[in-house]
Amino acid sequence: MKVIGETRAVLFDLDGTLLDTAPDMAAALNTLRREEGLEPLAFADIRPLVSNGSTGLLRLSFPQVAGPPFEALRARFLDIYRASLAAGTQLFAGMQAVLERLEAKHIAWGIVTNKPGWLTEPLLEKLGLSQRAGVVVSGDTLLARKPDPAPLLHAAVVLGLSPAECIYIGDAERDVLAARAAGMRVYVAMFGYIPAHERPREWSATGWLEGPEAVAQLLDALPPRAQVRPS
Repeated sequence: MKVIGETRAVLFDLDGTLLDTAPDMAAALNTLRREEGLEPLAFADIRPLVSNGSTGLLRLSFPQVAGPPFEALRARFLDIYRASLAAGTQLFAGMQAVLERLEAKHIAWGIVTNKPGWLTEPLLEKLGLSQRAGVVVSGDTLLARKPDPAPLLHAAVVLGLSPAECIYIGDAERDVLAARAAGMRVYVAMFGYIPAHERPREWSATGWLEGPEAVAQLLDALPPRAQVRPS
């Protein structure tokens, strides 16, 4: 796999790219449905929409609800989800090795997600990732969220890098749009939460990664960087 230019950081989307959060998101949605007297939805129907967050999931589950009743359902869903953030959530298979490869190559890694910080931070803490990530930009870190490039540009600034020195990996078109606007190379996590009607091969990405093993192959194409030691 050809990689152009020096890469000094790899930034990941969270849900559907670095972490498989679908089990806990689906469980929270079905708990809410049971509270509302509805039958649970099939996991296969919920999974593709997890990257769209609480709003996307609730529109799937309660398509006729709008306004204040919708916001009340959303608040209840988030309460349920927050209570069991990491019951079934884990790194995608192979992603632990990916992070270890980055660290061995002295390439920084971080997270840029639209998930709010009050969910992102405790989730990363529970999974032991908080201290490993070089930067974490949540959906409420700035006023803007993806597809705006501002969160990705902010991550580069925090790392002390130019956007051209960063790669972004995500599973939604907004990830591609944000990274392109930020001047970063961007790869689509095809193993993530992509609805069947979308056509990710038509997104203007740098490349497409079929699974975490493809992420590892991408990293193997990056030259190792010498560790900088303070004088």
